[in-house]
Amino acid sequence: MKGALKNKKILITCGPTWVPIDNTRVMSNISTGQLGQIFAEDFGKAGGEVTLLEGPVRFPCSSKKITIRKFSFYDELVALLREELKKKYDVIIHAAAVADYKLKKPFTQKISSTKKSLTLELIPTAKIIHLIKKWNPDVFLVGFKLESKITPELLSSKTRDLFLKAHCDLVIANAFSRGQYKGYIISEKDGILAQAGSRPEIAASLLKILKQRGCGLPPAREPIKSL
Repeated sequence: MKGALKNKKILITCGPTWVPIDNTRVMSNISTGQLGQIFAEDFGKAGGEVTLLEGPVRFPCSSKKITIRKFSFYDELVALLREELKKKYDVIIHAAAVADYKLKKPFTQKISSTKKSLTLELIPTAKIIHLIKKWNPDVFLVGFKLESKITPELLSSKTRDLFLKAHCDLVIANAFSRGQYKGYIISEKDGILAQAGSRPEIAASLLKILKQRGCGLPPAREPIKSL
């Protein structure tokens, strides 16, 4: 696959996003960012010009072939994406585990640890994936759906909004439970294009699909079932 994405500009997001509770505490999730890092490294090796927006992961990407921009908070990721999407990108892979909720009113000072109980009022965050095509309508957008359990029968209902509201060109639906990874690459028109049992396999499958489709050209008529 070397050179398969030569001269293609690719933007990838990965890792968790923080939202503040007070001026010392945050809410987060357990995303490692590993899948986005694998995409970045593989696509860079395939000749792509890769920019990685990387959240506060435990093991940061260190590849010198990739442009890496760091963020920690949800608002920082929104600002970075808005800035980057003023540029020309061919493909965006939005793999970051974005916070679904934030405090309605974060505390401005550290909350005392002597409180016997504490109630936090949460409100939904804006869906970043829904903003990407508004900012850059022509980009080829790959969205992600993470579920505790995913099956071929659930794929249509679980990914519908990503096609209808975010206008994704492809969606990767995946689950990671008890040490077992399962992932599917779905097209709204063609259904399941590929399925894989590991992160490297799903990355290799996506690379193959993007090479076949020319990063935004009309899709192939025949779905790719597996590598």
